[in-house]
Amino acid sequence: MATEQTYIMIKPDGVQRGLVGKIIERFENRGFQLVAMKLVHAGEDHLEKHYADLKGKPFFPGLIKYMSSGPVVAMVWQGKDVVKQGRALLGATNPLASAPGTIRGDFAIDVGRNICHGSDSTESAQKEIALWFGEQNPTIEYKRAVDEWVYE
Repeated sequence: MATEQTYIMIKPDGVQRGLVGKIIERFENRGFQLVAMKLVHAGEDHLEKHYADLKGKPFFPGLIKYMSSGPVVAMVWQGKDVVKQGRALLGATNPLASAPGTIRGDFAIDVGRNICHGSDSTESAQKEIALWFGEQNPTIEYKRAVDEWVYE
């Protein structure tokens, strides 16, 4: 079974609203495997590295202030096509454009409080995993009994 990894982060609004378990449940129910997780209160410098591609945008200072306002849950998920499928589970960046049944479609309204971040490519996932968990592979490899019922 060919698998890939993605970085998923539950933002401060998702943590404060008690949605961590529900978000994890969505990924597990789909069949993806959680291989690394930590609760972290990220500093502004760290967040500026994470969101470097948005640095010139007018909303950037507010984004950094918001993201550093409370803890986030940093996670690495593994599975077949998990980057693309993980983003589909999250829904559109703007929650109002997200379909019902997606995480943002079910739990969010404002784009500035859209609950989660998900890597947009395998390359981004590798960079984000290294940024949040260190250069060495932080994941734990383990076999789940359910895998034979999820994958051919």
